[in-house]
Amino acid sequence: MSRGLFKIRACCRSSAPFGLVMLLASCQTLPPDPPREDPMAKAPPVEQGLDAAGLSSLLIAELAGQRGDYGRASRGYLAGAERYGAASLAERAALAARFSDDPSLVEEAAQRWQRLAPDDTDPTRLLADIAVQQGDWDTALAHQLAIIEQAQAGEEGARSLVPFIESAVEAGAPPAPLLERLRDHSASPATRHDVELATALMESANGLNEAARQRLTRLAEAAPRLPGLWRIRAAVALEAGQPQHAVAMARRGLTYLPGDPRLVLLQAQAEIRQGNIQAAEASTDALLEDHGDNPDLRQALAQLYLEEGHTAPARRLLLPLAGRDTTPASVFLMLGSIAERQGEIDNALLYYRQVPEGEDFLTARASAARMLFDNDRAQDARTFLRVERLRHPREAPGLFSLEVELLASQGSTAQAEALLDQAIEAHPDSTQLRYQRAMRAARQGKLEIMESDLRRLLDQQPDNANALNALGYTLADHDIEERLDEARQLIERAHQLSPNDPAILDSMGWVRYRQGDPEAALPWLERAWQGMKDQEVAAHLIEVLWRLDRRERARDLLEQARQRFASHPRIDELLQRLPELAP
Repeated sequence: MSRGLFKIRACCRSSAPFGLVMLLASCQTLPPDPPREDPMAKAPPVEQGLDAAGLSSLLIAELAGQRGDYGRASRGYLAGAERYGAASLAERAALAARFSDDPSLVEEAAQRWQRLAPDDTDPTRLLADIAVQQGDWDTALAHQLAIIEQAQAGEEGARSLVPFIESAVEAGAPPAPLLERLRDHSASPATRHDVELATALMESANGLNEAARQRLTRLAEAAPRLPGLWRIRAAVALEAGQPQHAVAMARRGLTYLPGDPRLVLLQAQAEIRQGNIQAAEASTDALLEDHGDNPDLRQALAQLYLEEGHTAPARRLLLPLAGRDTTPASVFLMLGSIAERQGEIDNALLYYRQVPEGEDFLTARASAARMLFDNDRAQDARTFLRVERLRHPREAPGLFSLEVELLASQGSTAQAEALLDQAIEAHPDSTQLRYQRAMRAARQGKLEIMESDLRRLLDQQPDNANALNALGYTLADHDIEERLDEARQLIERAHQLSPNDPAILDSMGWVRYRQGDPEAALPWLERAWQGMKDQEVAAHLIEVLWRLDRRERARDLLEQARQRFASHPRIDELLQRLPELAP
């Protein structure tokens, strides 16, 4: 499992269609965390039914909230809610808990609030948010279905399930359980069409395009003005590889919603997919004209063309941005990528070098250096990175780290290690470089070097959860019996600092398994797998399930992992140790 601090981000951080949806429409998303100013200002008042003990408890909770001790405040309100059966106190507990950095407390307060106010949709919304944050999309969907059925007449926004399903698909939620829940749901007459539309969307996500098409056709006959219907029909057709049909659906939708930007966008996507670039450009030009030639929109539209391999219209969209005084760094990244695709290596290098220090700096240098390596210009790549270290001394550790990774990927292990040693000598306080060397040493079984670097790092940053976890996990993974207690202490300290990090949750389970307690290990590993679909976490969970004689689940997870991960060395190693796992 990769536990490194340094990670080169992909040039395109999100798919263009999703980014465009965010730009072109006010899509329903999960509610943001409440602002930090006066979180209890809108909480319901505590009005009646207090005895002396209850009043004292609530006063303590109020004072704790005013001092910023939201965890104590929430627990005080929860105690009051339990004592008096008061939903208003449970609501106050939930509001306070959201500032406590304790997810379990938020969930407990929301569940209490829901039990005391079963007809109120607000606690259900909060529970849905919590489930999404935990990656439990099935539970979140159950809550969303309850919300739309609870919604009062006229609350059309509350009834819309489609934005939630679109968010789930975009986030990579497992589609099969969600589709099963939607198909099993008995919708009321008021919500039936919305649930049907969401079901069609999820059928498409499951690859059941014909079932989705048939469901959407029936919906079009029954409710042709259903919000989102024609947009989803176009999107499903596009997903099914039917761009001509997608164009027809988008145009039909535009008869009901003239100028709707999402329908115009889908029409443009479908035209691009068919290679009708002139028609697509007419649609994208219309979007730019209607939306004030927004730079972000230009970039997102350019990405649509790039995804289909049409670099010329993408470049035409981007070039007007390149001459501005405040050109976004991402424009240079995209222009560099276009030049690289067209074989203009030196031109691409010029674009990449124009990305200033900041968020995209290392991404640009990584793209440039990798491009040079891939074109058999390794020496030019190294010279480029050396010059960049001189030009940008603050970025030198990251540039060193990048060159080390590139050398290692080319099989130049000795050069990579020598350069890393040189970099640490030049930047002895760089936690990034020390962590990188420690992780390389751990993979090579050089535990003394690994521990020395991590101890040095922890001397500088004693609350570095990644370093604590890396050291504890490595000691546990190598099953050094006399040091397992020490490993557990390190991992538990990391967990205190970062309680929801899936890598740390995995370590919490794995060290318990190494200590001979698979029962205690299991819930930690289940939570880790829920939060991070990593092949090493899967291997740990499979092994623990097998040892607990839960063999059917272990084999099911084994098959999932083989299908999910193109490369799964930890799964292969597990099968070598436990050949009986193989079906």
